[in-house]
Amino acid sequence: MTQNPQHISGVKENTALLVILMTCFGNILATSQPCQTPDDFVAATSPGHIMIGGLFAIREKILSSEEHSRPEIHKCVSFEISIFLQTLAMIHSIEMINNSTLLSGVTLGYEIYDTCTEVRVTMAATLRFLSKLNCSRETVEFKCDYSSYMPRVKAVIGASYSEITMAVSRMLTLLLMPQVSYESTAEILSDKSRFPSFVRTVPSDFYQTKAMAHLIQKSGWNWIDMITTDDDYGRSALYTFAIHAAANNVCIAFKEVFPAFLSDNTIEVRINQTLEKIIAEAQVNVFVVFLRQFYVFDLFNIAIERNINKIWIASDNWSTTTKIATIPNVNRIGKVVGFTFRRGNMSSFHSFLQNLHTFPRDNNKPLNEYVMLLSACAYAKDSDLSQCIFNHSLRTLPYKAIERNFSLRNDFLWDYTEPGLVHSIQLAVFALGYAIWDLCQARDCQNPNAFQPWALLDVLKNVTFSDGKNSSHFDARGDLNTRYDVLLWKEINGHMTITKMAEYDLQKDVFIFTDQETKNEFRNLKQIQSKCSKECSPGQRTKTTKSQHICCCECVNCLENHYSNQTDMDHCLLCNNETHWAPAGSTICYEKEVEYLNWNDSLAILLLGLSLLGILFVLAIGIIFTRNLSTPIVKSSGGLMVCYVILLCHFLNFVSTVFFIGEPQNFTCKTRQTLLFGVSFTLCISCILMKSLKILLTFRLDPKLQNFLKSLYKPIPIILTCTGIQVVMCTLWLIFAAPVVEENVSFPRVIILECEEGSIIASGTMLGYISILAFVCFIFAFKGRKLPENYNEAKFITFGMLIYFIAWITFIPMYATTFGKYLPATEIIFILISNYGILCCTFLPKCYVILWKQETNTKPAFLKMIYSYSSHSAGSLAMSQASLDFTNSSITMTNPRADGKSAASQKSKALQAQAFAHIWRENSPGVSKTLPRKRISSI
Repeated sequence: MTQNPQHISGVKENTALLVILMTCFGNILATSQPCQTPDDFVAATSPGHIMIGGLFAIREKILSSEEHSRPEIHKCVSFEISIFLQTLAMIHSIEMINNSTLLSGVTLGYEIYDTCTEVRVTMAATLRFLSKLNCSRETVEFKCDYSSYMPRVKAVIGASYSEITMAVSRMLTLLLMPQVSYESTAEILSDKSRFPSFVRTVPSDFYQTKAMAHLIQKSGWNWIDMITTDDDYGRSALYTFAIHAAANNVCIAFKEVFPAFLSDNTIEVRINQTLEKIIAEAQVNVFVVFLRQFYVFDLFNIAIERNINKIWIASDNWSTTTKIATIPNVNRIGKVVGFTFRRGNMSSFHSFLQNLHTFPRDNNKPLNEYVMLLSACAYAKDSDLSQCIFNHSLRTLPYKAIERNFSLRNDFLWDYTEPGLVHSIQLAVFALGYAIWDLCQARDCQNPNAFQPWALLDVLKNVTFSDGKNSSHFDARGDLNTRYDVLLWKEINGHMTITKMAEYDLQKDVFIFTDQETKNEFRNLKQIQSKCSKECSPGQRTKTTKSQHICCCECVNCLENHYSNQTDMDHCLLCNNETHWAPAGSTICYEKEVEYLNWNDSLAILLLGLSLLGILFVLAIGIIFTRNLSTPIVKSSGGLMVCYVILLCHFLNFVSTVFFIGEPQNFTCKTRQTLLFGVSFTLCISCILMKSLKILLTFRLDPKLQNFLKSLYKPIPIILTCTGIQVVMCTLWLIFAAPVVEENVSFPRVIILECEEGSIIASGTMLGYISILAFVCFIFAFKGRKLPENYNEAKFITFGMLIYFIAWITFIPMYATTFGKYLPATEIIFILISNYGILCCTFLPKCYVILWKQETNTKPAFLKMIYSYSSHSAGSLAMSQASLDFTNSSITMTNPRADGKSAASQKSKALQAQAFAHIWRENSPGVSKTLPRKRISSI
């Protein structure tokens, strides 16, 4: 490289000079002795108005003794073809800019150094980057303010390994010199407070580890191993991946951390120890590998020998490395799924490689070395060429002249090209090119002193650049968040081929598939199991065991009304208890069936039969009473009209039971409780109450009060009043809290369609009012129970009321403890019991007399019964023979002996008989004139 003749020969007195003599070696291909000039340390260089530095690990290893007695850099060996191609990618990208109109009149130059994957070598190269421009001595000047300091390069591209990149970045931060990395992905590099001058054209490992954890989770794996190195890159990846793995319920069974550097003697021992653990952990079939390429190369070679077949998740560091993919029998290690940076248009670089033999080899030591290695392996087959180059690069080759048109085996180079990394290098160069273009709009950039590196950094952070297809820019953390390509290593025609399976969108956290075939390949990964515990099937949930890992669990059936519809769910989902249900261990929720007392239910049919039978009884009794209207038994029952009213009430009560069956409707809910049962039953009890009261007034009261009470005794107004009170209460009930249809969802498996009473107070008041009337009726009837045998209606009324009370006292606890669709059936049962009890006790004794005791249902028999009852009661009452004939118009009664009884008692008994006859006459208008009443005083 030709230097500018201008030279700064002095510095200010208050400024100390730090002179660093660059130790270097001569041509590493010819000798291991230290070089005589600093330029011997440069791998490749080209002049330009603006110089850009490059750091590439072209050689993988450094030959050194165990003791570092002298501060010297030893010889680098093991030529890496893939890294050599990366240097060509940088050179090609710079040539593209120089040949374009982007920087009209301004050319970019470069200085590329081989880092040998060694921090010491990289630091030596970085010191030269920082050395003062146009200084005859390779010096780095110490200053308090470097704002005006002009180093020999304006920016640096590289390095690849994060640990080396961090060391370089800390030195470049002194001048705020832009450092653009194409591969360093450690998340810590996004910290601008620590690395303010660092940017990169790739995402950080935060997204790569997130993508890996997402892939593992979608593949159904939760028990994996991670292998990494003990450096900043490895530790950062391990930490970040552990966070994402935990978020995706993925557990790391064990972590294997290799030292950052191992000698050839100890690396095999360490790898064997790791493989022993892999074999011991048979349940672990997935391994996430964040290692350097040479570690993976040795690991796979030994794994193939030991027949270890697993799933290997490859980081971007080695996922596209052809050297590893071409290991003999590499298909025996299992499947490799890798992540790499999104590739771009490679056609231009491919053309560059095809014409590489015409590219000048002057000042390009890596290209010269490749040509010499290729010459040494001229007779090697393509499949053996890589190993041949590797073997020859470990030793010094004698220099020999190679003709210019020597075949460089361009197809072999193309096979070793890593498209994602080449594209990242192109983006790094383009970003600097666009930033320089922006900066040179107001400057003469043909002058190397036109701007300082820190000015370029300010523009670079905000520049928008293009690769010819897509526009890009750095985010606030200095990262370029492009997509990842997800790769799958497949054996095609006997050769391991690295194919693109999907893309990973960083922002949306989703995998994007180009076709159905690649989607099926992704799904097929699930066929391999890598779990701590057996898979929990749908209908079960995982329950964590006493192990420290949450992934080690046992399977437990979901509880009732819970379900799980996927495998390995950590919790069961709750069904909507109002509309759905699920048995224990269910995979779905079942819709609840709607139930009510249906017409085809056996119990409903039985109750309907009993109701129909009751209706037939009512009709039969009505017919019997109608046909025997003129008989004393009918007339003494209050007349046909009263009987018809009572029978109508019983009929309505029986009909009301029909409204308790079938699908409830708002109309039926309101009608059955209020009109049909409440009002009709109240009317029935009111009529019976009047009959009981009439008997009581006639037989049990002082004769002096009879005329007064008779004037108060108004049956129809009293019946209307008692019934009207119930009507008012039911009306208020319907207005303010009417019964409505309601879905009772409290049952686990069914929905009960039922009538909600609306107001418990209103319902209780209705039933309570009926009970009060029935109780009063019971008291009145009980007082008049000792009447003549054949006509003693009060006694049977008493029995009817007792049946009613027993039924409804029993009903209350049964109703409170009955649930479900048979709740209305309990109401029907007690309505039927009450109705049958009162109906039978009121009318069946009379029907019995009418049908089977017809000789007693005559007028003479009736009068004879009165005479017999009066004689028995008074002891000595007598009736004339004429009174027994219905042709006479009066009743003559004789006065028997007192037999020691009081006069008052005898008088009362006599009045009972007289009153009984009066009752019959009142209900028999045709007889009233032939049987005049004659009051008999006490004897």
